[in-house]
Amino acid sequence: MQISSRFTIGVHLLAVTAYLGESGRVTSKLLAASIGVNPVIVRNLMGSLKQGGLISISRGKSGIELAKSPESISFYDVYLAVDCVKDEGIFHFHESPNPDCPIGRNIHHAMDERLEAVQRAMEAELKKISLADVMADIRDRIAAQGGE
Repeated sequence: MQISSRFTIGVHLLAVTAYLGESGRVTSKLLAASIGVNPVIVRNLMGSLKQGGLISISRGKSGIELAKSPESISFYDVYLAVDCVKDEGIFHFHESPNPDCPIGRNIHHAMDERLEAVQRAMEAELKKISLADVMADIRDRIAAQGGE
């Protein structure tokens, strides 16, 4: 099980936007350079974040901006916006357990509810962490390193 890197790239993108957006214009080229990915990946992700109501994009002077305050953007919001998990959930069950085997015949029943509980717990934790939390940690580290 692994959540797509779209999630961590999305948080990185939002953090750069929050940090640099205070003093300058944020562009997809600048974001791609910070994240270390192709600008096409950034632009695709920006579309998802915009659709999720987390950023606004203008081609003019302002560039990319947060659509909400960092305090009101949770990891869960990013997780939903970038579509990290398909409808089946974070755990993908193997397709064809053997119905002739007593384990294969019963494995879904024994595990499905438990795995759903794990996903709900993870999602509850994601709701507790905000972009502001990440930004506070980043600012503390930058200060400890002597500034930019």
